[in-house]
Amino acid sequence: MAGERPARRGGLRGELLLALLPSATVLLVLAFVEALARQRLLFASLASSAFLIYLDPQHEMNRVRTLVLLQLGAACIGWLCHAVLGSGYLFAGLSMLLVILVMVSFRLMHPPAVSTALSFGLRAAGEQSLILFMTALAITAVLVALQQAVSRLARRLR
Repeated sequence: MAGERPARRGGLRGELLLALLPSATVLLVLAFVEALARQRLLFASLASSAFLIYLDPQHEMNRVRTLVLLQLGAACIGWLCHAVLGSGYLFAGLSMLLVILVMVSFRLMHPPAVSTALSFGLRAAGEQSLILFMTALAITAVLVALQQAVSRLARRLR
């Protein structure tokens, strides 16, 4: 039912365990980004991805393939729109619309990718930002794999 609270997975302890890996990974990614560049906005959507993984690790939108394809695609689309068309809200908005079109066309949904396209479309700072984002995305993909492993382990221990 709408507005109904989802059941806790494994009680409070299980919920905290499921939240631990995404939280730690996001903090590590942010520390990594901070050490190499001061482009925090470009990586904000990865925190949303981590939360979605925590919320529903088995959902299609949180699979490694979906996460990587859409986040990487969105970063490239946003970066290309900025590099080819220039800066401004119009071209950043175009990058967002292109990512939505890709998601709908291929029936792959990962909503945080929309903000990735906007971030790169508004403030793409060169190829170094794209490479740094890809590294942070790889770390997040490792999170997904770890989260799924912990989830499977928790189910077996019940």
